[in-house]
Amino acid sequence: MKSTTGIMTAGRFWVTVAIAAIGGWLFHLAGLPAAWLSGGMVLVAVMTLAGVPTVMPVKVRDGLFVLLGISMGAGVRPEVVDRIGEWPLSMAFLLVAVICITAAGYTVLRYIAHWPKETAFFGAIPGTLSYVIALATERGADLPRIASTQSVRLFVLVALLPYALMSTNGTQSALAETVLEPGLQDYLIGAPLCVLASVLAVTARVPGGWMTGAFLMSAGLNASGLVTLALPGPLMLVCFMMMGALIGCRFNEMTFREFLRVLMASIAAFTAAFATSVLFATAVSHMMEIPFGQALLAFAPGGLEVMTLLAFMLDLDPAFVAAHQIVRFTGMVLLLPWVTSLFFWRTSPSQN
Repeated sequence: MKSTTGIMTAGRFWVTVAIAAIGGWLFHLAGLPAAWLSGGMVLVAVMTLAGVPTVMPVKVRDGLFVLLGISMGAGVRPEVVDRIGEWPLSMAFLLVAVICITAAGYTVLRYIAHWPKETAFFGAIPGTLSYVIALATERGADLPRIASTQSVRLFVLVALLPYALMSTNGTQSALAETVLEPGLQDYLIGAPLCVLASVLAVTARVPGGWMTGAFLMSAGLNASGLVTLALPGPLMLVCFMMMGALIGCRFNEMTFREFLRVLMASIAAFTAAFATSVLFATAVSHMMEIPFGQALLAFAPGGLEVMTLLAFMLDLDPAFVAAHQIVRFTGMVLLLPWVTSLFFWRTSPSQN
């Protein structure tokens, strides 16, 4: 009986992977942003809503979180970390901005859209999609709603923000991204340490332990300059695709009408959060006499790699943008588990 159940689960898993791969490939051909993640999520969600049995085994999910944690730590490079102390004023504003951005999104989702407390909280967190999903999964929060509001944010930032900034900056430089090329020795040293850190974090019951442990170890190794640890490009695409599949599987609890309501709430929450980012970026731009686009990319609730890449493309200071995104991201990874525990200390993980 157990073997039959295992075979059925394995079959459903590979069907899920195939659907996610097709969705990612189609979005990639269409040139859409975050194609492998968003394409995998959309097509798996559509097929799940249509009644196709999709599944993401727990062990596969945990392994995925470890890999994503390793990848997120790759952005913490020594040359960027060394420059963080050059901008104390904007770093102080960044701390306040993250709190205000989260509060703005949470207010819309909780009190206007009437989302459950935990779902509104995770849906309002600016950026760190993979990490938010890891924490929300442990808390039993509503992943489809969270994924929807986070995906709206990602789509607007990647697809529309560059055009808005080019209109204010007026230039676009050639792409000059630094590509990390770890050697075999880096992987032999770094990968086991990251897995060990994840196991220790899970054993210590750190929220999101599989991803948190791997990220902290990867970030520390990369920041030291002694080890260069980053996932190969093809493996990263697979991880994004699998994350999309993980989210899409959770749409079995949502109807199409509910999805439309969630989409409208997500757009409203992003508008409130982004308007807050613009206010802080405007203030920092005037006080520090830097381009508005540079300040906005540093304060925008987007990913480290994406925002830094846009800075390169728009002929802005990528070190300034990357340093602020690193501080925001690392601070959230360090603090979110404890903030989550304090914020929901009266609520069991299975409640919404």
